[in-house]
Amino acid sequence: MLRLLARRLMSNVPESTVYGGPKPQSPGRRVTLTHLRQKHRRGEPITVVTAYDYPSAAHVDSSGVDVLLVGDSASMVVHGHDTTLPISLDDMLAHCRAVARGASRPLLIGDLPFGSYESSTSEAVNSAVRMLKEGGMDAIKLEGGAPSRISAAKAIVEAGIAVMGHVGLTPQAISVLGGFRPQGKTVASAVKVVETALALQEAGCFSIVLECVPAPVAAAATAALQIPTIGIGAGPFCSGQVLVYHDLLGMFQHPHHAKVTPKFCKQYAHVGDVISKALSQYKEEVENRSFPSAVYTPYKISEADVDGFSNELQKMGLNEAASAAAAAGKNEETAGKPSDGNC
Repeated sequence: MLRLLARRLMSNVPESTVYGGPKPQSPGRRVTLTHLRQKHRRGEPITVVTAYDYPSAAHVDSSGVDVLLVGDSASMVVHGHDTTLPISLDDMLAHCRAVARGASRPLLIGDLPFGSYESSTSEAVNSAVRMLKEGGMDAIKLEGGAPSRISAAKAIVEAGIAVMGHVGLTPQAISVLGGFRPQGKTVASAVKVVETALALQEAGCFSIVLECVPAPVAAAATAALQIPTIGIGAGPFCSGQVLVYHDLLGMFQHPHHAKVTPKFCKQYAHVGDVISKALSQYKEEVENRSFPSAVYTPYKISEADVDGFSNELQKMGLNEAASAAAAAGKNEETAGKPSDGNC
């Protein structure tokens, strides 16, 4: 008893925690479901960004965004497909692993792609398990509210994996929906959005994405639910918002990419213009031989070693190579000398 008391007194872990966690949230720690629930109770908006690789994940990580979603929209944004359908679970796992290496703070959610959870609840659970074990995710997201999707969500939650639902426009169901069409624009459709969201909540989902539905429908669903809603093209009344990294940064400027950037997306920058300008400048400087200059040629060899190298090349019968090495050495020496100030 005395040992237990001494250990407790010496420990910096609060008595109320189990196995050392969960601990109070701080800026440097991973966001948890507890943190999201606390924000939701306080009425604080939840921030979510969809990203697909290590560099973008590192940017999102440093921004302080709450949640990073590895979306199956990578099929369109990264792989260039017209829909989200072609991307496989293995493809998604590769994206998830890259994101997990780049982001240590936000809650990480991986999208279950089309074809990875529809056949049975056991398939759904197995795919979700892979997302956590192989992909490094904290939770998964699945689309739709058909009975089979509700069953899948429930089975995954019962397996101990957190699930985010997704209703409204569900891109994986475009063959049924007839394309990327907004939902909830009629009374029946609006009621279905709310009913589906409630069913997913009942199945154990911790949050629901509402995509491309009118603001009154999103407001009604948010009010009806006890879990947070994350809007995308659903107006300002959701518990939080999500946008795709590439979209909000304005990375796609070419007209061919108009089909990818949705009209509800605000572009907070025009990074695509900056990228295009930089690439054009690089091409021009390589062609006019102004790059690389001496500043970007950091690795040096002494004049004596250049002479020795040239001599060895001559012995090998490589006279042209010897001359090239000698000329480059003299050019490097001239470039490295400080200017005398004369024009």
